[in-house]
Amino acid sequence: MMPKLCLLGVLVGFLLTGGVGTKNVHETLKPQRVRFQSRNFHNILHWQPGKALTDNSAAYFVQYKLYGEKQWKNKEDCWGTQELLCDLTNETSDPQELYYARVKTVSAGSYSAWSMTRRFIPWWEMKIDPPVINITQVNESLLVSLHTPNLPSKVQKGKNVSMENYDLVYRVFIINNSLEKEQLVYEGAHRVVRIEALTPRSGYCIAAELYQPMLDRRSQRSEERCVEIP
Repeated sequence: MMPKLCLLGVLVGFLLTGGVGTKNVHETLKPQRVRFQSRNFHNILHWQPGKALTDNSAAYFVQYKLYGEKQWKNKEDCWGTQELLCDLTNETSDPQELYYARVKTVSAGSYSAWSMTRRFIPWWEMKIDPPVINITQVNESLLVSLHTPNLPSKVQKGKNVSMENYDLVYRVFIINNSLEKEQLVYEGAHRVVRIEALTPRSGYCIAAELYQPMLDRRSQRSEERCVEIP
C-alpha cells in the first residue's frame, strides 16, 4: 500500500504543479495597462505586453462592448494584431455613452486571460488640441487663418458625417501689447477671421482656442502670433 500511496501523491503533486505553472503562464502573458486615450475625438485603445514577453511575436485580440450589454464584440481590424494599440473611434462614437474594451494575448501556443479597461466615457476623457493660427497683415487689419487639428470622419448609423458636425467653435483673442489688454474678438465657426481698426505703430498678439459647447470642453490656447502695425 505504501508504494501506491507514494506514487499517487507524486502524481497529484505533479498535476497540481502543472496547473499552477499553466496559470502563471496565463498571468505573465496578460496585457498590461490596458486603457483608452481620447484626443480630438479619436478613441484609441493602448496596452503594454505581458511580463513574460521579450519580443514582438505575440498576437493580440480585442473586444469591446457598450455598458449594459452582455455580449462582447470582436474588433475585426485588431483580431490577431501585433500592434500595441487599436482604433475604436467608430465603435465608441457617442461621447456620453459608457464603454469597455479588453485584450487577450496569444504567444507560442499559450494564451492569457482577458485584460479589461476601466469604464470609459469619451466626454470625461477627451482632450482637444488648440488650433494652429496663421496671420496675414493687410494695411491696418489682420487676416487670421485657423487650422483645425486632425479629426476623424465620424460614423453614425452607417453614414459618414463631416468634421463640421462636431460643432466646434473658434475663439480668437487679441492682446494689445501697449495697453496690456486682452479682448475676445471672434467666436464662431469661420476659419478665416478679419480683425480691423487696429492702432498704427502698435504691437498685437493673437491666440485662439477651440470650444465644444455640447460637451463644455475646450482646448488650451494656441501659441501666440505677434505682429507690429506700421
